[in-house]
This record gives sequence, C-alpha cells and structure tokens, in this order.
Amino acid sequence: MKKVLIIEDDPEIIQLLEIHLNDLGCTTLSARQGDAGLRLAIEQEPDLVILDVMLPEMDGIEVCQKIRANNIKSPIMMLTAKSEEIDKVLGLEVGADDYLTKPFSVREFIARVKAIFRRQKMTRTAPPPTNNQEQLQFDNLQIDVEKRKVILDQRRVELSPKEFELLVLLSSNPGKSYDRTKLLNLIWGYDFKGYEHTVNSHINRLRSKIEPDMGNPKFILTTWGVGYKFNEEL
Repeated sequence: MKKVLIIEDDPEIIQLLEIHLNDLGCTTLSARQGDAGLRLAIEQEPDLVILDVMLPEMDGIEVCQKIRANNIKSPIMMLTAKSEEIDKVLGLEVGADDYLTKPFSVREFIARVKAIFRRQKMTRTAPPPTNNQEQLQFDNLQIDVEKRKVILDQRRVELSPKEFELLVLLSSNPGKSYDRTKLLNLIWGYDFKGYEHTVNSHINRLRSKIEPDMGNPKFILTTWGVGYKFNEEL
C-alpha cells in the first residue's frame, strides 16, 4: 500500500485528493503548512509527496528544496495555482518530479499519480547495469550511472533527477533521435499532448550545465523536425 503525503492549505483540495488516492489503494497523510509538511516528509518518507507551491509559514519551493537536502528520495508532484508559475517551478532547481496547474482534472491527476508509481516499480525491478553501462565517457564528459554522478572537465555537475535521466537515456543511445512525446513518455511516464514544453525546458537546463556553447551544442543535438539526440561522433 502506497503512502502519500499531501501538503496543501486548502482543506477541500486535501479532501478531494484523499478520496481519489484512497480509491487507488493509497493511505494518506496531510499538512496545511509547509514546515509541518516538511517534518512529516522527513519522518515518514512517503512514496509520493503532493506539494502546493503557495503555502503558509514555508512555501512549496523551500519545502521541496529542504526535502531533497535531507536526502529524501520520495517523488514530488508540485501543485501550482497560476499558469505563469509553471516556468518558476521548472526553472528552479527544486528537485520536483512533476507538476499540475490548478484547476486540474481528476482524470489527469490520477493518470499522473499512476505514472509516478509505474516509474517507481520499473526502477525497483530493473536489472542492475552491466559493466559497460555503469560508466559512460564522451570526450571531457563522464557519467557514472550507478552513482548518478556527472563530471565535466574534472568538475562535478549537479543535475536534477529528470535532467540526469534525460542525459543517461540520450547518451546510452548515441545517434538515436527521440521526439518530445517519446521523451515525455520514457522519462515522465505520460504522454499528454501539450506538455512537450516540459521536455524543452529540461533539455535547455541540461544544456546550460554541460554545453560549452548553448548556441552550438556539442553533446545534445537537435534533430530538426524530430527532437533530440546525443552526438554519436564523440
């Protein structure tokens, strides 16, 4: 049975989410303030955290950062009240795994939760990497898959979980082009139309961290009319 923590200041939204999470066979915990939610996340280490951005005492961005600073690996789904906050959530290095913009449909919420649980199951049941998959080397870029560590020019590069997963997927298949919908499905676990900008935002942030020249990428190339690929000539 999955344990889900809801950190949300609106009691009606908490009740709505609890009803549908219970229907999925989940148990729920809830907090209406950011600091209280952070304490529960650290104490309980839930299977999923649903975290509102706008919270009293401590906002969702800070809660997310502190959850990750405490090495809590629970997936985090951010809830944003306004569409313009999406870029803020995606742009900041807060370690969230997904987001929904209020008002959201119950159908989409359930689909997102199921996708997160599917990814958790796949991660736990995936076979360990073989030796040639544990270490990837491309010129001055080193990727340690097992330790989730990236070194560029002998300096460690800090990547968010989704940035790292994108990099490993692309670099493990040099020259193979992936369209945005395929990346959305493989990395985030869903394929809703209209969310391809999520892929673009993460690719741009990843490039800003590993590319010496954003205008002329060396590692992650754009396949015009298709999507992205890792440079097979390295």
